[in-house]
Amino acid sequence: MLSNGPILVMAPFNATFNITTAVFIAILVVVTLWIKDKSDELKRNVISVACLLTFVGFFLYKYNLSIDPEFNEIMAFNGGFNWWGELPFHFCNINMLLIPLSIKLNYRPLMSFCFFAAPLAAFMAVAIPAIGFEGYSLLLPRMLGFYLTHFMIVIEGLAIATFGLYKPKFSDLPKTVLIVLCISAVIFGFNMILRFTGIYPQANYFFTVSPEKNALLEIFYSWIPCPFFYLIPTLGILGVYMTIITVGFYIFGKDKGKEQV
Repeated sequence: MLSNGPILVMAPFNATFNITTAVFIAILVVVTLWIKDKSDELKRNVISVACLLTFVGFFLYKYNLSIDPEFNEIMAFNGGFNWWGELPFHFCNINMLLIPLSIKLNYRPLMSFCFFAAPLAAFMAVAIPAIGFEGYSLLLPRMLGFYLTHFMIVIEGLAIATFGLYKPKFSDLPKTVLIVLCISAVIFGFNMILRFTGIYPQANYFFTVSPEKNALLEIFYSWIPCPFFYLIPTLGILGVYMTIITVGFYIFGKDKGKEQV
């Protein structure tokens, strides 16, 4: 028991982190067991409402960041908090918007993107947290907002499959890579607009402009020193990741005889 200092200090894979992860996994398991025999319409509505609540929570969390003097002091080197740099267009939180759209349209390539990208990107965000989100109490508003938002995105992405709305197939993978390229290109264009208009010169959603000191992306940028195109090697990593997950579904998954079109 901590007698001094903040309680529930959050750091990657410490006790607080592991317990928080377990709680969210338990929530997903319980809701999946409850909803497994319900209609697809209800399943879509549950996921969509969860994403809506996460979206609202996201902006409350960002508002708290904007008035957090400690966070603004930490980020002073980058100009402090700026709303144009905190929009839901990163690789993880954009899924709050895309998950409901994908399941409403029942469009497999987009559902595939959300299923693969949301849990991976959101979990990487909490496993390798940005400055200001590690070593502080989970009870701080900015910490609570950051971790709750990202863990919700993880289970919302997984729920697409655990609810039975989507089962990955090998034929999905090329189209999923194409969706990644298309979305990344749109985000890159958005970054360029923000930069060239001077609205937010540091815009770098999806890391399409620069690696921002990400060790792995720095290596790729040294190979291909060109914005956007330097991310091409990440498609290979994504392809391997998606293939491994898809193989797992073929080995352990149960086909209920219903395929999406």
